[in-house]
Amino acid sequence: MTTDGFTTCLWFDGQAEEAAHYYVSVFENSALGRVGHYTEAGPGPAGSVLAVEFTANGQKFVALNGGPEFTFNEAVSFQILCADQQEIDHYWAKLTEGGGQGGPCGWLKDKYGVSWQVVYQRLIDLISDADQEKAARTTRAMLAMGKLDVAALERAYAGE
Repeated sequence: MTTDGFTTCLWFDGQAEEAAHYYVSVFENSALGRVGHYTEAGPGPAGSVLAVEFTANGQKFVALNGGPEFTFNEAVSFQILCADQQEIDHYWAKLTEGGGQGGPCGWLKDKYGVSWQVVYQRLIDLISDADQEKAARTTRAMLAMGKLDVAALERAYAGE
Protein backbone atom coordinates (compact mmCIF):
# COMPACT_ATOMS: atom_id res chain seq x y z
CA MET A 1 0.00 0.00 0.00
CA THR A 2 1.35 3.42 -0.92
CA THR A 3 1.82 5.88 1.90
CA ASP A 4 3.35 8.68 -0.12
CA GLY A 5 0.19 10.12 -1.68
CA PHE A 6 -0.14 10.86 -5.38
CA THR A 7 2.23 12.43 -7.87
CA THR A 8 0.81 14.21 -10.90
CA CYS A 9 2.67 13.51 -14.14
CA LEU A 10 2.58 16.27 -16.74
CA TRP A 11 3.49 15.30 -20.33
CA PHE A 12 5.58 17.80 -22.29
CA ASP A 13 7.18 17.86 -25.71
CA GLY A 14 10.71 18.87 -24.79
CA GLN A 15 9.88 21.57 -22.22
CA ALA A 16 9.79 19.46 -19.01
CA GLU A 17 12.80 21.03 -17.32
CA GLU A 18 11.83 24.57 -18.34
CA ALA A 19 8.27 24.00 -17.10
CA ALA A 20 9.44 22.56 -13.76
CA HIS A 21 11.61 25.64 -13.16
CA TYR A 22 8.69 27.87 -14.14
CA TYR A 23 6.18 26.26 -11.75
CA VAL A 24 8.69 26.30 -8.89
CA SER A 25 9.13 30.05 -9.49
CA VAL A 26 5.36 30.70 -9.44
CA PHE A 27 4.42 28.95 -6.19
CA GLU A 28 5.74 29.12 -2.65
CA ASN A 29 6.61 25.86 -0.88
CA SER A 30 8.16 24.59 -4.11
CA ALA A 31 11.40 22.87 -5.04
CA LEU A 32 13.08 21.03 -7.85
CA GLY A 33 13.92 17.37 -7.36
CA ARG A 34 15.74 14.73 -9.35
CA VAL A 35 16.31 15.07 -13.08
CA GLY A 36 16.42 11.90 -15.16
CA HIS A 37 18.00 11.72 -18.59
CA TYR A 38 17.46 9.47 -21.58
CA THR A 39 20.17 6.86 -22.14
CA GLU A 40 21.33 5.37 -25.40
CA ALA A 41 18.34 3.00 -25.04
CA GLY A 42 16.08 5.95 -26.05
CA PRO A 43 13.50 6.70 -27.11
CA GLY A 44 14.75 10.29 -26.72
CA PRO A 45 18.27 11.47 -27.57
CA ALA A 46 20.85 10.16 -25.09
CA GLY A 47 21.58 12.78 -22.43
CA SER A 48 18.42 14.82 -23.02
CA VAL A 49 16.01 15.34 -20.11
CA LEU A 50 13.49 12.53 -19.67
CA ALA A 51 11.77 13.67 -16.47
CA VAL A 52 12.04 16.22 -13.68
CA GLU A 53 10.57 15.76 -10.23
CA PHE A 54 9.34 18.92 -8.55
CA THR A 55 7.03 20.13 -5.84
CA ALA A 56 4.77 23.13 -6.41
CA ASN A 57 2.83 24.54 -3.46
CA GLY A 58 3.46 21.27 -1.62
CA GLN A 59 2.02 19.10 -4.45
CA LYS A 60 4.30 16.50 -6.04
CA PHE A 61 4.74 16.50 -9.82
CA VAL A 62 6.83 14.87 -12.49
CA ALA A 63 7.39 16.75 -15.74
CA LEU A 64 7.94 14.16 -18.47
CA ASN A 65 9.34 14.82 -21.93
CA GLY A 66 7.13 12.31 -23.70
CA GLY A 67 6.92 13.88 -27.14
CA PRO A 68 4.21 15.45 -29.29
CA GLU A 69 1.67 12.61 -29.08
CA PHE A 70 -0.37 14.13 -26.23
CA THR A 71 -1.28 17.69 -25.30
CA PHE A 72 -3.05 19.31 -22.37
CA ASN A 73 -6.74 20.20 -22.43
CA GLU A 74 -9.36 21.51 -20.01
CA ALA A 75 -10.47 18.00 -19.00
CA VAL A 76 -7.86 18.29 -16.25
CA SER A 77 -7.14 21.53 -14.42
CA PHE A 78 -5.57 22.66 -11.19
CA GLN A 79 -7.51 24.87 -8.78
CA ILE A 80 -5.76 27.60 -6.84
CA LEU A 81 -7.99 28.76 -4.00
CA CYS A 82 -7.18 32.41 -3.30
CA ALA A 83 -7.98 34.39 -0.16
CA ASP A 84 -8.34 37.78 -1.85
CA GLN A 85 -8.04 39.83 -5.03
CA GLN A 86 -4.33 40.40 -4.53
CA GLU A 87 -3.69 36.66 -4.59
CA ILE A 88 -5.96 36.17 -7.62
CA ASP A 89 -4.15 38.98 -9.46
CA HIS A 90 -0.75 37.49 -8.58
CA TYR A 91 -1.48 33.99 -9.88
CA TRP A 92 -3.42 35.26 -12.90
CA ALA A 93 -0.50 37.47 -13.93
CA LYS A 94 2.16 34.81 -13.31
CA LEU A 95 0.32 32.01 -15.09
CA THR A 96 -0.69 34.05 -18.14
CA GLU A 97 2.72 35.69 -18.67
CA GLY A 98 4.81 34.60 -21.61
CA GLY A 99 1.97 33.34 -23.76
CA GLY A 100 -0.66 32.07 -21.35
CA GLN A 101 -4.30 32.92 -22.04
CA GLY A 102 -7.11 33.97 -19.78
CA GLY A 103 -10.41 32.18 -20.12
CA PRO A 104 -13.89 32.43 -18.62
CA CYS A 105 -14.89 32.16 -14.96
CA GLY A 106 -11.40 32.24 -13.49
CA TRP A 107 -9.96 29.62 -15.84
CA LEU A 108 -6.74 30.13 -17.77
CA LYS A 109 -4.12 28.23 -19.70
CA ASP A 110 -0.47 28.83 -18.97
CA LYS A 111 2.17 29.07 -21.69
CA TYR A 112 2.50 25.26 -21.73
CA GLY A 113 -1.24 24.71 -22.20
CA VAL A 114 -1.90 23.51 -18.63
CA SER A 115 -5.33 24.62 -17.39
CA TRP A 116 -5.72 26.40 -14.06
CA GLN A 117 -8.69 27.72 -12.13
CA VAL A 118 -7.74 30.81 -10.12
CA VAL A 119 -10.66 30.82 -7.71
CA TYR A 120 -11.84 33.02 -4.85
CA GLN A 121 -11.91 30.67 -1.85
CA ARG A 122 -15.44 31.81 -0.88
CA LEU A 123 -16.84 31.28 -4.38
CA ILE A 124 -18.34 27.83 -3.78
CA ASP A 125 -20.09 29.14 -0.66
CA LEU A 126 -21.45 32.14 -2.55
CA ILE A 127 -22.77 30.22 -5.56
CA SER A 128 -24.26 27.41 -3.47
CA ASP A 129 -25.93 29.57 -0.81
CA ALA A 130 -29.30 28.33 0.45
CA ASP A 131 -30.75 31.67 -0.66
CA GLN A 132 -31.22 30.84 -4.34
CA GLU A 133 -31.40 34.49 -5.43
CA LYS A 134 -28.02 35.28 -3.81
CA ALA A 135 -26.52 32.19 -5.42
CA ALA A 136 -28.02 33.03 -8.83
CA ARG A 137 -26.80 36.67 -8.75
CA THR A 138 -23.31 35.55 -7.85
CA THR A 139 -23.30 32.83 -10.51
CA ARG A 140 -24.43 35.29 -13.20
CA ALA A 141 -21.67 37.69 -12.16
CA MET A 142 -19.04 34.92 -12.25
CA LEU A 143 -20.18 33.72 -15.69
CA ALA A 144 -19.56 37.23 -17.09
CA MET A 145 -15.96 37.32 -15.82
CA GLY A 146 -12.61 36.18 -17.09
CA LYS A 147 -10.30 36.81 -14.13
CA LEU A 148 -12.49 36.76 -11.03
CA ASP A 149 -13.27 40.10 -9.38
CA VAL A 150 -13.76 39.49 -5.65
CA ALA A 151 -15.47 42.83 -4.96
CA ALA A 152 -17.92 42.34 -7.84
CA LEU A 153 -18.71 38.79 -6.67
CA GLU A 154 -19.35 40.00 -3.12
CA ARG A 155 -21.52 42.89 -4.41
CA ALA A 156 -23.57 40.48 -6.54
CA TYR A 157 -24.01 38.20 -3.57
CA ALA A 158 -25.13 41.12 -1.38
CA GLY A 159 -27.55 42.35 -4.08
CA GLU A 160 -25.77 45.67 -4.59
